[in-house]
Amino acid sequence: MLRRVAASLFWAARYLERAQWNARLVDVNYSLLLEVPPRDADPWEPLVRITGQYDSFAERHSRADEGAVIDFFTFDRENPSSIRNCVEALRNNLSPLRHLISSELWMAVNGLYFDAQEWSPGILATQGVFAFFATLKDRFYTILGIITNTLPRDSAYDLIDIGTLLERADNVSRMLDVKYHFLLPRLEDIGGPADLRQWGAVLKSASALEAFRKTHGNAITVAGTVDYLVFEPTFPRSIRFSIERLAAALERTTMAGADQSSSLTFSKELLERLRSTSANQVIADGLHEFLLDAQSRYARLADLIFREFMSLD
Repeated sequence: MLRRVAASLFWAARYLERAQWNARLVDVNYSLLLEVPPRDADPWEPLVRITGQYDSFAERHSRADEGAVIDFFTFDRENPSSIRNCVEALRNNLSPLRHLISSELWMAVNGLYFDAQEWSPGILATQGVFAFFATLKDRFYTILGIITNTLPRDSAYDLIDIGTLLERADNVSRMLDVKYHFLLPRLEDIGGPADLRQWGAVLKSASALEAFRKTHGNAITVAGTVDYLVFEPTFPRSIRFSIERLAAALERTTMAGADQSSSLTFSKELLERLRSTSANQVIADGLHEFLLDAQSRYARLADLIFREFMSLD
């Protein structure tokens, strides 16, 4: 496969996952703040911190209120990771690859792109925040379903998988870190209704709440949430599941080429690290430090993948 084709597939997948993740975060945070009166002056600020874009946001906004954050996440043309710009980048990466993807996938992505060009903050006033993001999430689910059901399981599909899963693992680690490090409750609030609702919102953001309860029951704890979203091998949005599947896709991709893959070796090291530890252990040793280290490792893995499969140098 040509390196430019591999890069387009990889980045199309990352932008799709990023757009979907941003929609989840905004929708769940909006619902949470309706259920639980905010204690902080800027309860929307953690969402900006999750993406690592706080400095960029602060350059243009004096306060992280609801309107500014939703606009930044959804419509902002100057934010490269806004949902609108992610959808545009998704389409731009897939446009030259129409011979490799199904017509159904192209039509779904193209339709979303043209609709996104017409978005403005006023659409939230006419449709409502709930309705807008519910419709948007359904469209992302449709696109993901089309990918699953219309693309052959070949090297192109593996590159889409690699991009999706790398983005997903990074996003989950950032979300957990913000909740644990930036939103640590007051001592008297730990285990209280507000604290538990926040951890429930973390699970909801990953569409994991119902699945979590089947395994852990209704008792939502820090250790239980971390265990499920980081170490659960059966849940498709957990970090371990993502890294396991990513490593398998890298192995198939490497077998198709002649060179030894350092990215495959590194991904297997990441997987072994996840298999050999537990939620209680990383919390005891420092969850914030574990998650920061994980984000650094995912960035290194992305760099290795780019240099091995996509770089033209």
